[in-house]
Amino acid sequence: MTPRLPQGVLGLHALPADHHEGPWDSIFVPGDLKARLLRHCVLVLRHGRRLAQLAGPPHGLVLLAGPPGTGKSTLAQGLAQRAALAVSDVGATTFVEIDPHAFPSDMLGESQRSVAKLFHETLPELAARRPHLIVLVDEVEALAVRRSTASFETNPVDVHRATDAVLAGVDALRASCPRTIVVTTTNFPAAVDDALLSRTDFVARLDLPDDRTVRRIIEHSLAEIAAVWPAAAAVQSDTPAIAEAAHVLRGFDGRQIRKAVLAALIARDEVAIDPGQLTGQDVVTAARTIAANTTHDGATPPAAVMSNSAAG
Repeated sequence: MTPRLPQGVLGLHALPADHHEGPWDSIFVPGDLKARLLRHCVLVLRHGRRLAQLAGPPHGLVLLAGPPGTGKSTLAQGLAQRAALAVSDVGATTFVEIDPHAFPSDMLGESQRSVAKLFHETLPELAARRPHLIVLVDEVEALAVRRSTASFETNPVDVHRATDAVLAGVDALRASCPRTIVVTTTNFPAAVDDALLSRTDFVARLDLPDDRTVRRIIEHSLAEIAAVWPAAAAVQSDTPAIAEAAHVLRGFDGRQIRKAVLAALIARDEVAIDPGQLTGQDVVTAARTIAANTTHDGATPPAAVMSNSAAG
């Protein structure tokens, strides 16, 4: 019988693990963002106790912010595996996935107590199992809503208390478990409380893919298809078709781009029966179909608004 997970814990894993390979390589970002992000996590996991001696030690808090579909959660999962590999000579890593929606409650004070228990009891207990701890909190604004804009129509006292509990919990976790990384994600950085943002050591702003990144996603998706159906490998050499598909899919997020490539497998009856018959024209046709049937908020694809592009 599978042991029951503590309240709010969606997943619990020991890393590194073979089945966690893959997500890191499927995310494409410009520049050295991934390398800097990984180095930061390795520094804290390896030297957290020594860093705690500094006047302004890191909180071990990372924020991945950006629109939906830019690969934040996938990047976080891949980061956990890569960081665990980088420190595996010292010992294994416990990776904990948190569901922030498991804590709100209609009972006055219950949200605060549940959040406090997570940071003061559950996470320290899990951290004691192995030398390193990595925690993933998706949609962190659900736990640490910006109090200055919190609605006063829905139990505002508990909203403030829950956010207070998160802030106190992050501070307590840093003190008791300095070799811990908490990775948070948000689609709405403006909704995250200012005090949590001020505690964040590393902010990665992920944007919709730029032109080069769109092409890399298409190429990576085609390589994955060719790995399963080797006869489809020839499509990877159809440079004009890939370039045209990338142009058509400009302004889409990484998830949509990968789905467009997947849709190429149903562009013709023959390909649906035998994906090895996939051609570059199938990819272009699928891209055009997706583009014609997908509406953005405006008449044209959304413009890039953040500093780093990501997709996966």
